[in-house]
Amino acid sequence: MTQYGVPSEAHIPVFRDRVCELLAPALSHDGAICVDATLGAGGHSEALLSQHPQLTVLGVDRDTDALDLASKRLDRFGDRFVPVHAVYDQVEQVLADRDIPAIDGILFDLGVSSMQLDVADRGFAYAQDAPLDMRMDQTTGRTAEEIVNEYDERELSRILKIYGEERFASRIAKAIVKQRKTSPISSSGQLVDLVRNAVPAAARRRGGNPAKRTFQALRIEVNAELEVLRRAIPAALDALASGGRIVVLSYHSLEDRIVKRELAARTTSSAPPGLPIDIPGTGPTMRLISKGAQPPSEAEIAANPRAASAKLRAAEVLPTDTDHNDAPRTVQDRRSLGEDAS
Repeated sequence: MTQYGVPSEAHIPVFRDRVCELLAPALSHDGAICVDATLGAGGHSEALLSQHPQLTVLGVDRDTDALDLASKRLDRFGDRFVPVHAVYDQVEQVLADRDIPAIDGILFDLGVSSMQLDVADRGFAYAQDAPLDMRMDQTTGRTAEEIVNEYDERELSRILKIYGEERFASRIAKAIVKQRKTSPISSSGQLVDLVRNAVPAAARRRGGNPAKRTFQALRIEVNAELEVLRRAIPAALDALASGGRIVVLSYHSLEDRIVKRELAARTTSSAPPGLPIDIPGTGPTMRLISKGAQPPSEAEIAANPRAASAKLRAAEVLPTDTDHNDAPRTVQDRRSLGEDAS
């Protein structure tokens, strides 16, 4: 099992200040509970616990090494930090096991963590030669090496095209199958060279490392990231108390599309157009608190280049009291909130 080093104090989690700002209204009361569904090194949790002395954070991660590291980092908060080894689509069970009926906030910082990228033998980084593992939880599941050497050409092409949005998916899949007939593909360096040779020369001269989309696709397949996310977001929204807030940071269009769709479904009315008021049961249950998918600032990208592809979306559960001043009252008003999700 890989052991991470202590994270640099200079490293600032993506959107740290904005995440804290958006979650603050929901977490500023005694007994507040927040779930950090993708704990990683614990940077977001550390900021939230520091700002809210009465807050308890449940830090969820499938990576046992990350849990160990974050637990040491957050030890000073005592029992206000609770580490949980689980995948983030298991939030409902995590809360049920602890008799927690609802939570006040939840954060998802999706994708691969900086720690996982920085540790060569995890196999996530195409810039370093390492075994093709890519499992976020190294205690279970198949590796990227198994997928590369066992999937047939059609299935390899499918995941590269869909998960990696790779234009040359069929060429790369064909090259993989041809190579493994001679010898297994067992390292990230081998795969990078294979992909580089499979794509046209013109494509190799632009857009960075030509293997980056292949590595993204394999990582998503290894960890079933999109399937997990499709289950996780609705479950997280259902777990939020009235006034509870969710913040999601995504790093590619496939993730963001899932988040956008789930939030849009809860922030728009399903009533027929033209009615002056909502039919009972058709009104939105949430409102957006971010306008569209917010990108990072230039300053944040300069401080943390890995933030460049990040997009932030956030929403809040509407109060059950329909007379609340903040609640939009008409179908048109509520639909206008949904338009912000575009």
